[in-house]
Amino acid sequence: MNYDSVVIGSGHAGCEAALALARLNNKTLLTTLNLDSISFLACNPSIGGTAKGQLASEIDALGGEMGINADKNILQLRMLNTGKGVAVQSLRAQVDKHSYHQTMKETLEKQKNLDIRQCEITDILTEGDKVFAVKNNFGEIIKTKTVVVCTGVYLESRIIIGEFSKNEGPNGFVNSHGLSKSLSNLGFEILRFKTGTPARVLSSSIDYSKFEMQKGDDNIQTFSFMTQKQPPNTAVCYLGYTNENTHDIIRKNLSRAPMYSGEIKGVGPRYCPSIEDKVVRFSDKIRHQIFLEPEDKSGSEIYVQGFSSSMPVDVQYEMYKSVEGFEDVKIMRNAYAIEYDCINSLELLPTLESKRISGLFFAGQINGTSGYEEAAAQGIIAGINASQKLQNKNPFILRRDQAYIGVLIDDLVTKGTNEPYRMMTSRAEYRLLLRQDNADIRLTELGREIGLVSDERYKIFKEKLNNIKKVESQLDKVLDTKLIKKFLDSKSESYSQLPKTARELLKRSSVSIFDLKKEFKIFDDISKNVLSYVETQVKYEGYLKRQELLINQMKKNEDVKLDADFDYNKIKGLRLEARQKLNKFKPLSLGQASRISGVSPADISVLTVYLSMQKRKGSK
Repeated sequence: MNYDSVVIGSGHAGCEAALALARLNNKTLLTTLNLDSISFLACNPSIGGTAKGQLASEIDALGGEMGINADKNILQLRMLNTGKGVAVQSLRAQVDKHSYHQTMKETLEKQKNLDIRQCEITDILTEGDKVFAVKNNFGEIIKTKTVVVCTGVYLESRIIIGEFSKNEGPNGFVNSHGLSKSLSNLGFEILRFKTGTPARVLSSSIDYSKFEMQKGDDNIQTFSFMTQKQPPNTAVCYLGYTNENTHDIIRKNLSRAPMYSGEIKGVGPRYCPSIEDKVVRFSDKIRHQIFLEPEDKSGSEIYVQGFSSSMPVDVQYEMYKSVEGFEDVKIMRNAYAIEYDCINSLELLPTLESKRISGLFFAGQINGTSGYEEAAAQGIIAGINASQKLQNKNPFILRRDQAYIGVLIDDLVTKGTNEPYRMMTSRAEYRLLLRQDNADIRLTELGREIGLVSDERYKIFKEKLNNIKKVESQLDKVLDTKLIKKFLDSKSESYSQLPKTARELLKRSSVSIFDLKKEFKIFDDISKNVLSYVETQVKYEGYLKRQELLINQMKKNEDVKLDADFDYNKIKGLRLEARQKLNKFKPLSLGQASRISGVSPADISVLTVYLSMQKRKGSK
């Protein structure tokens, strides 16, 4: 059977890529090692988190599925960093990992233009520099015009627990053999990364009285802008701590820790270290936080976030039982580390297509990232761009000022990564503009132009825009002076430069838009989410304008396109390192060139002068 596209792997990247391709009218095949591993939450049973919540909502705004699926399966929803500025606030949800998998599987099964097949792809076949087919473990040749590789952590993966190791994928699923070799034969540099997961423990064996209860937040926005009402918080999480006894047990057994004995060869994530790594790196700390999080509605298996380890089984028991409240704990699934193959993301274009092999795209942890949200974000972009290629349309590339997705992909293809890459708010220069609440404002029109945003979604979006306009117009109406004075008295605010409109009042730090709604009887029938969005726009107006000025300056460099085939050795004024780096990475714009490590501002100045001279000469 022939297909327009074959997506290899059914994790979060593969699901978004396959759905995007199929919804854009491409005949698509999604292959998976195991149908039971579709969209499986192999590590933490959660969606979102700092910067990750923004990614999930951006995927949703473009017409993706992660946000919708997460909202359907929420156990607990919280907004993180509420004590900080709006730029770093992010949604995080505990979800039922089993129903999350099942709901996504059903969505895929019902999708028009999409076939699903349980098999292992062992080879990617090319003719010259183009993809033409894939081969599976049954020896079948499946012809296709494009391929999207979304293999996650399954490529030649190995589970490690102390002295024990086994060639398998996460949670006991089979791993992938052969495809790494095929990629290597195609010329891709294969890297070896590592991640890990904590133990799952039996809920009834925990003394919860020794832990601090953490409830969810009510009446807050959800991941999907399609979700009109927040699902109820039905689960409770708990906060606890390790102690000096825990740390002593770890120090005493470091010689048996695979990451210190040399058993683990892969590079692990800096920002999500194992507990043994925390104890060594932060030796001055007398305790580390751990969070108890339910994996499903029954709540029998509890995920112990912050306690990731690859220690031997006997040491794990000793470590866990040393925690207050875990004296009688029963481990149901042991913590483990997992090593896997991935490629060097510098070999990719901003579309996530290979620079050397036409029609071959990569998305997710195969590109060196960590996290469900980072994977899904790459998946939808790879799926869109594979479709754009199939339909001879312009590539779809998000800039750094448009989305966290743009930051993520630009970092991968311009800077690369030598460890599992994790998205954080600090990576985004314009994070005040890239908030969770305005992902739809930023991206829905783009998703509509591509063809992924449905009529239903677009109708909800347009209604939101109309409600924003209503609020904006009411903000500028002149209010009764007596009511303003009475209101300011209640806030112990001065009358100097007496405000005349609700907008002027709202700019005061002590005044919220909900105060105005209550006191002046305005904004009737407007949702909390819309009011919060408008409030942010008003209160941060000066900062937002400043960021927009910086973006306009940056766009000038982004608009200067560079020839992907240009030989930078021709520009004698460039330093040798800059010439080598530019020839290696082949940037598509002056802006991208400026972000390449080893290319200095002086080199960009030389390149700018050269381009100006060529423009005057009428050269390409």
